[in-house]
Amino acid sequence: MLPDYIAKTTPRPAAGRVPWYVSTAPSYAGTFLWVVFYMEIAQGTLDRMGVALSLAALAVAALVCYALFYRAPAMMGMQTGYPLYVVGSSTFGTKGGYLMPGLLMGLLQVGWYSVNVYVSTTFIMKGLKLEAGAGSWPFAVAAILWGYSAALVGVLGIRYVARVALYLNLIPLAMILIVFARTAPGVAEYSPPSYAPYIAFMLLIQMVVGFFSTAGAAGTDFGMNNRDERDVRLGGLVGVSLASFVAGGLPLVSVAGAHVVYGIQGYTYDAAIAGAGGILATAMFLLFAVASIPPACFCSFIAGNSFETMLPKIPRMASTMTGITVALVLAITGVAANLVGLFTIVGASFGPICGAMTADYLRAGRRWAGPREGISIPGYLAWALGFVVGILPFLPIPAEWKPYTQPAVVYSYLTAFVVYWLAAKAGLEPKTVALPTAASR
Repeated sequence: MLPDYIAKTTPRPAAGRVPWYVSTAPSYAGTFLWVVFYMEIAQGTLDRMGVALSLAALAVAALVCYALFYRAPAMMGMQTGYPLYVVGSSTFGTKGGYLMPGLLMGLLQVGWYSVNVYVSTTFIMKGLKLEAGAGSWPFAVAAILWGYSAALVGVLGIRYVARVALYLNLIPLAMILIVFARTAPGVAEYSPPSYAPYIAFMLLIQMVVGFFSTAGAAGTDFGMNNRDERDVRLGGLVGVSLASFVAGGLPLVSVAGAHVVYGIQGYTYDAAIAGAGGILATAMFLLFAVASIPPACFCSFIAGNSFETMLPKIPRMASTMTGITVALVLAITGVAANLVGLFTIVGASFGPICGAMTADYLRAGRRWAGPREGISIPGYLAWALGFVVGILPFLPIPAEWKPYTQPAVVYSYLTAFVVYWLAAKAGLEPKTVALPTAASR
């Protein structure tokens, strides 16, 4: 017997598939244009290795995102027409799939939502010229109004958000280009205040890939909308690799230029925006907040899908709003401000999932093997060991070793890949279960 989340799901028919340039590429590009991605991309990186090496690290990260984290999930989605929570039942089992990637995806969306609310509210405060940070009552009021409003739209009206998301994505792109144009004259004169290229190079890879890891696994859902392997490839190369390089590279270079042109001291992107001063900076802060509406709505929508699918007895509205309330607490208290820490946790959680799914995909002959009975020991063992590797930066290890634990998300992926492969080769994979025919659904 298959659980309902598998048995009642029908694959996306070929007639419902669309080209890569109207699905995968713009959707992923919108993810990278979210200001959370590049908010702190220059901090700890640009100040320790300069512009050229930073761009080189960004290029490596862009290729890692495509080749290791996106490709296999997207191919399985395209081949089967099934979403992530069904495809994941091969790697983690029909019962194991409830938690991973099922509920885990929803729980991590709560974390992402908290970051969205924190950054958006911070930008609103700056746009309104209010000296109110996390923990203050103006910040709390704005965060609550923003957070519940966007969540409600995500639960009830996501189809309308999707229609305008493409156009709202043009807002951050335009502003990134404006900031770049104003700061570009100073880029050539910038030099880093310190020099630790290896540590900075690996940290930048961690930032980019850690941010992308959940979206990489969600490549299954994008792939199920693709027509063929060409759509998967081009959608990934343009929407993942090219978009991450452009959306990360322009702000990173802009921060370098802003140090010379505006004389800023910090390395966060909002410092470069503030350097412009006047009405332009005020407008940009408010527009970046507006452009964060689609990511917020999509976060609540994905979280709602996860909770509704895996916890069908709890009303969708109740489970989603409970998660959103937790996210608001994290945002208002400032816990959500640690972006690098969040990227590390997210990477530690989904890096092993992507690694195990890739090993499963390759072992099955570059295809989806089908759902497996119960709980898959190789999948859970791979995830557990990969997660431990992924959180090494947080563990009590000698301080001098910690900088070399990055990029932890890549190490966690590789650990899970090897562990799954060896455990499966040892015969620990459960038997596959036949899917119901279309007539019996």
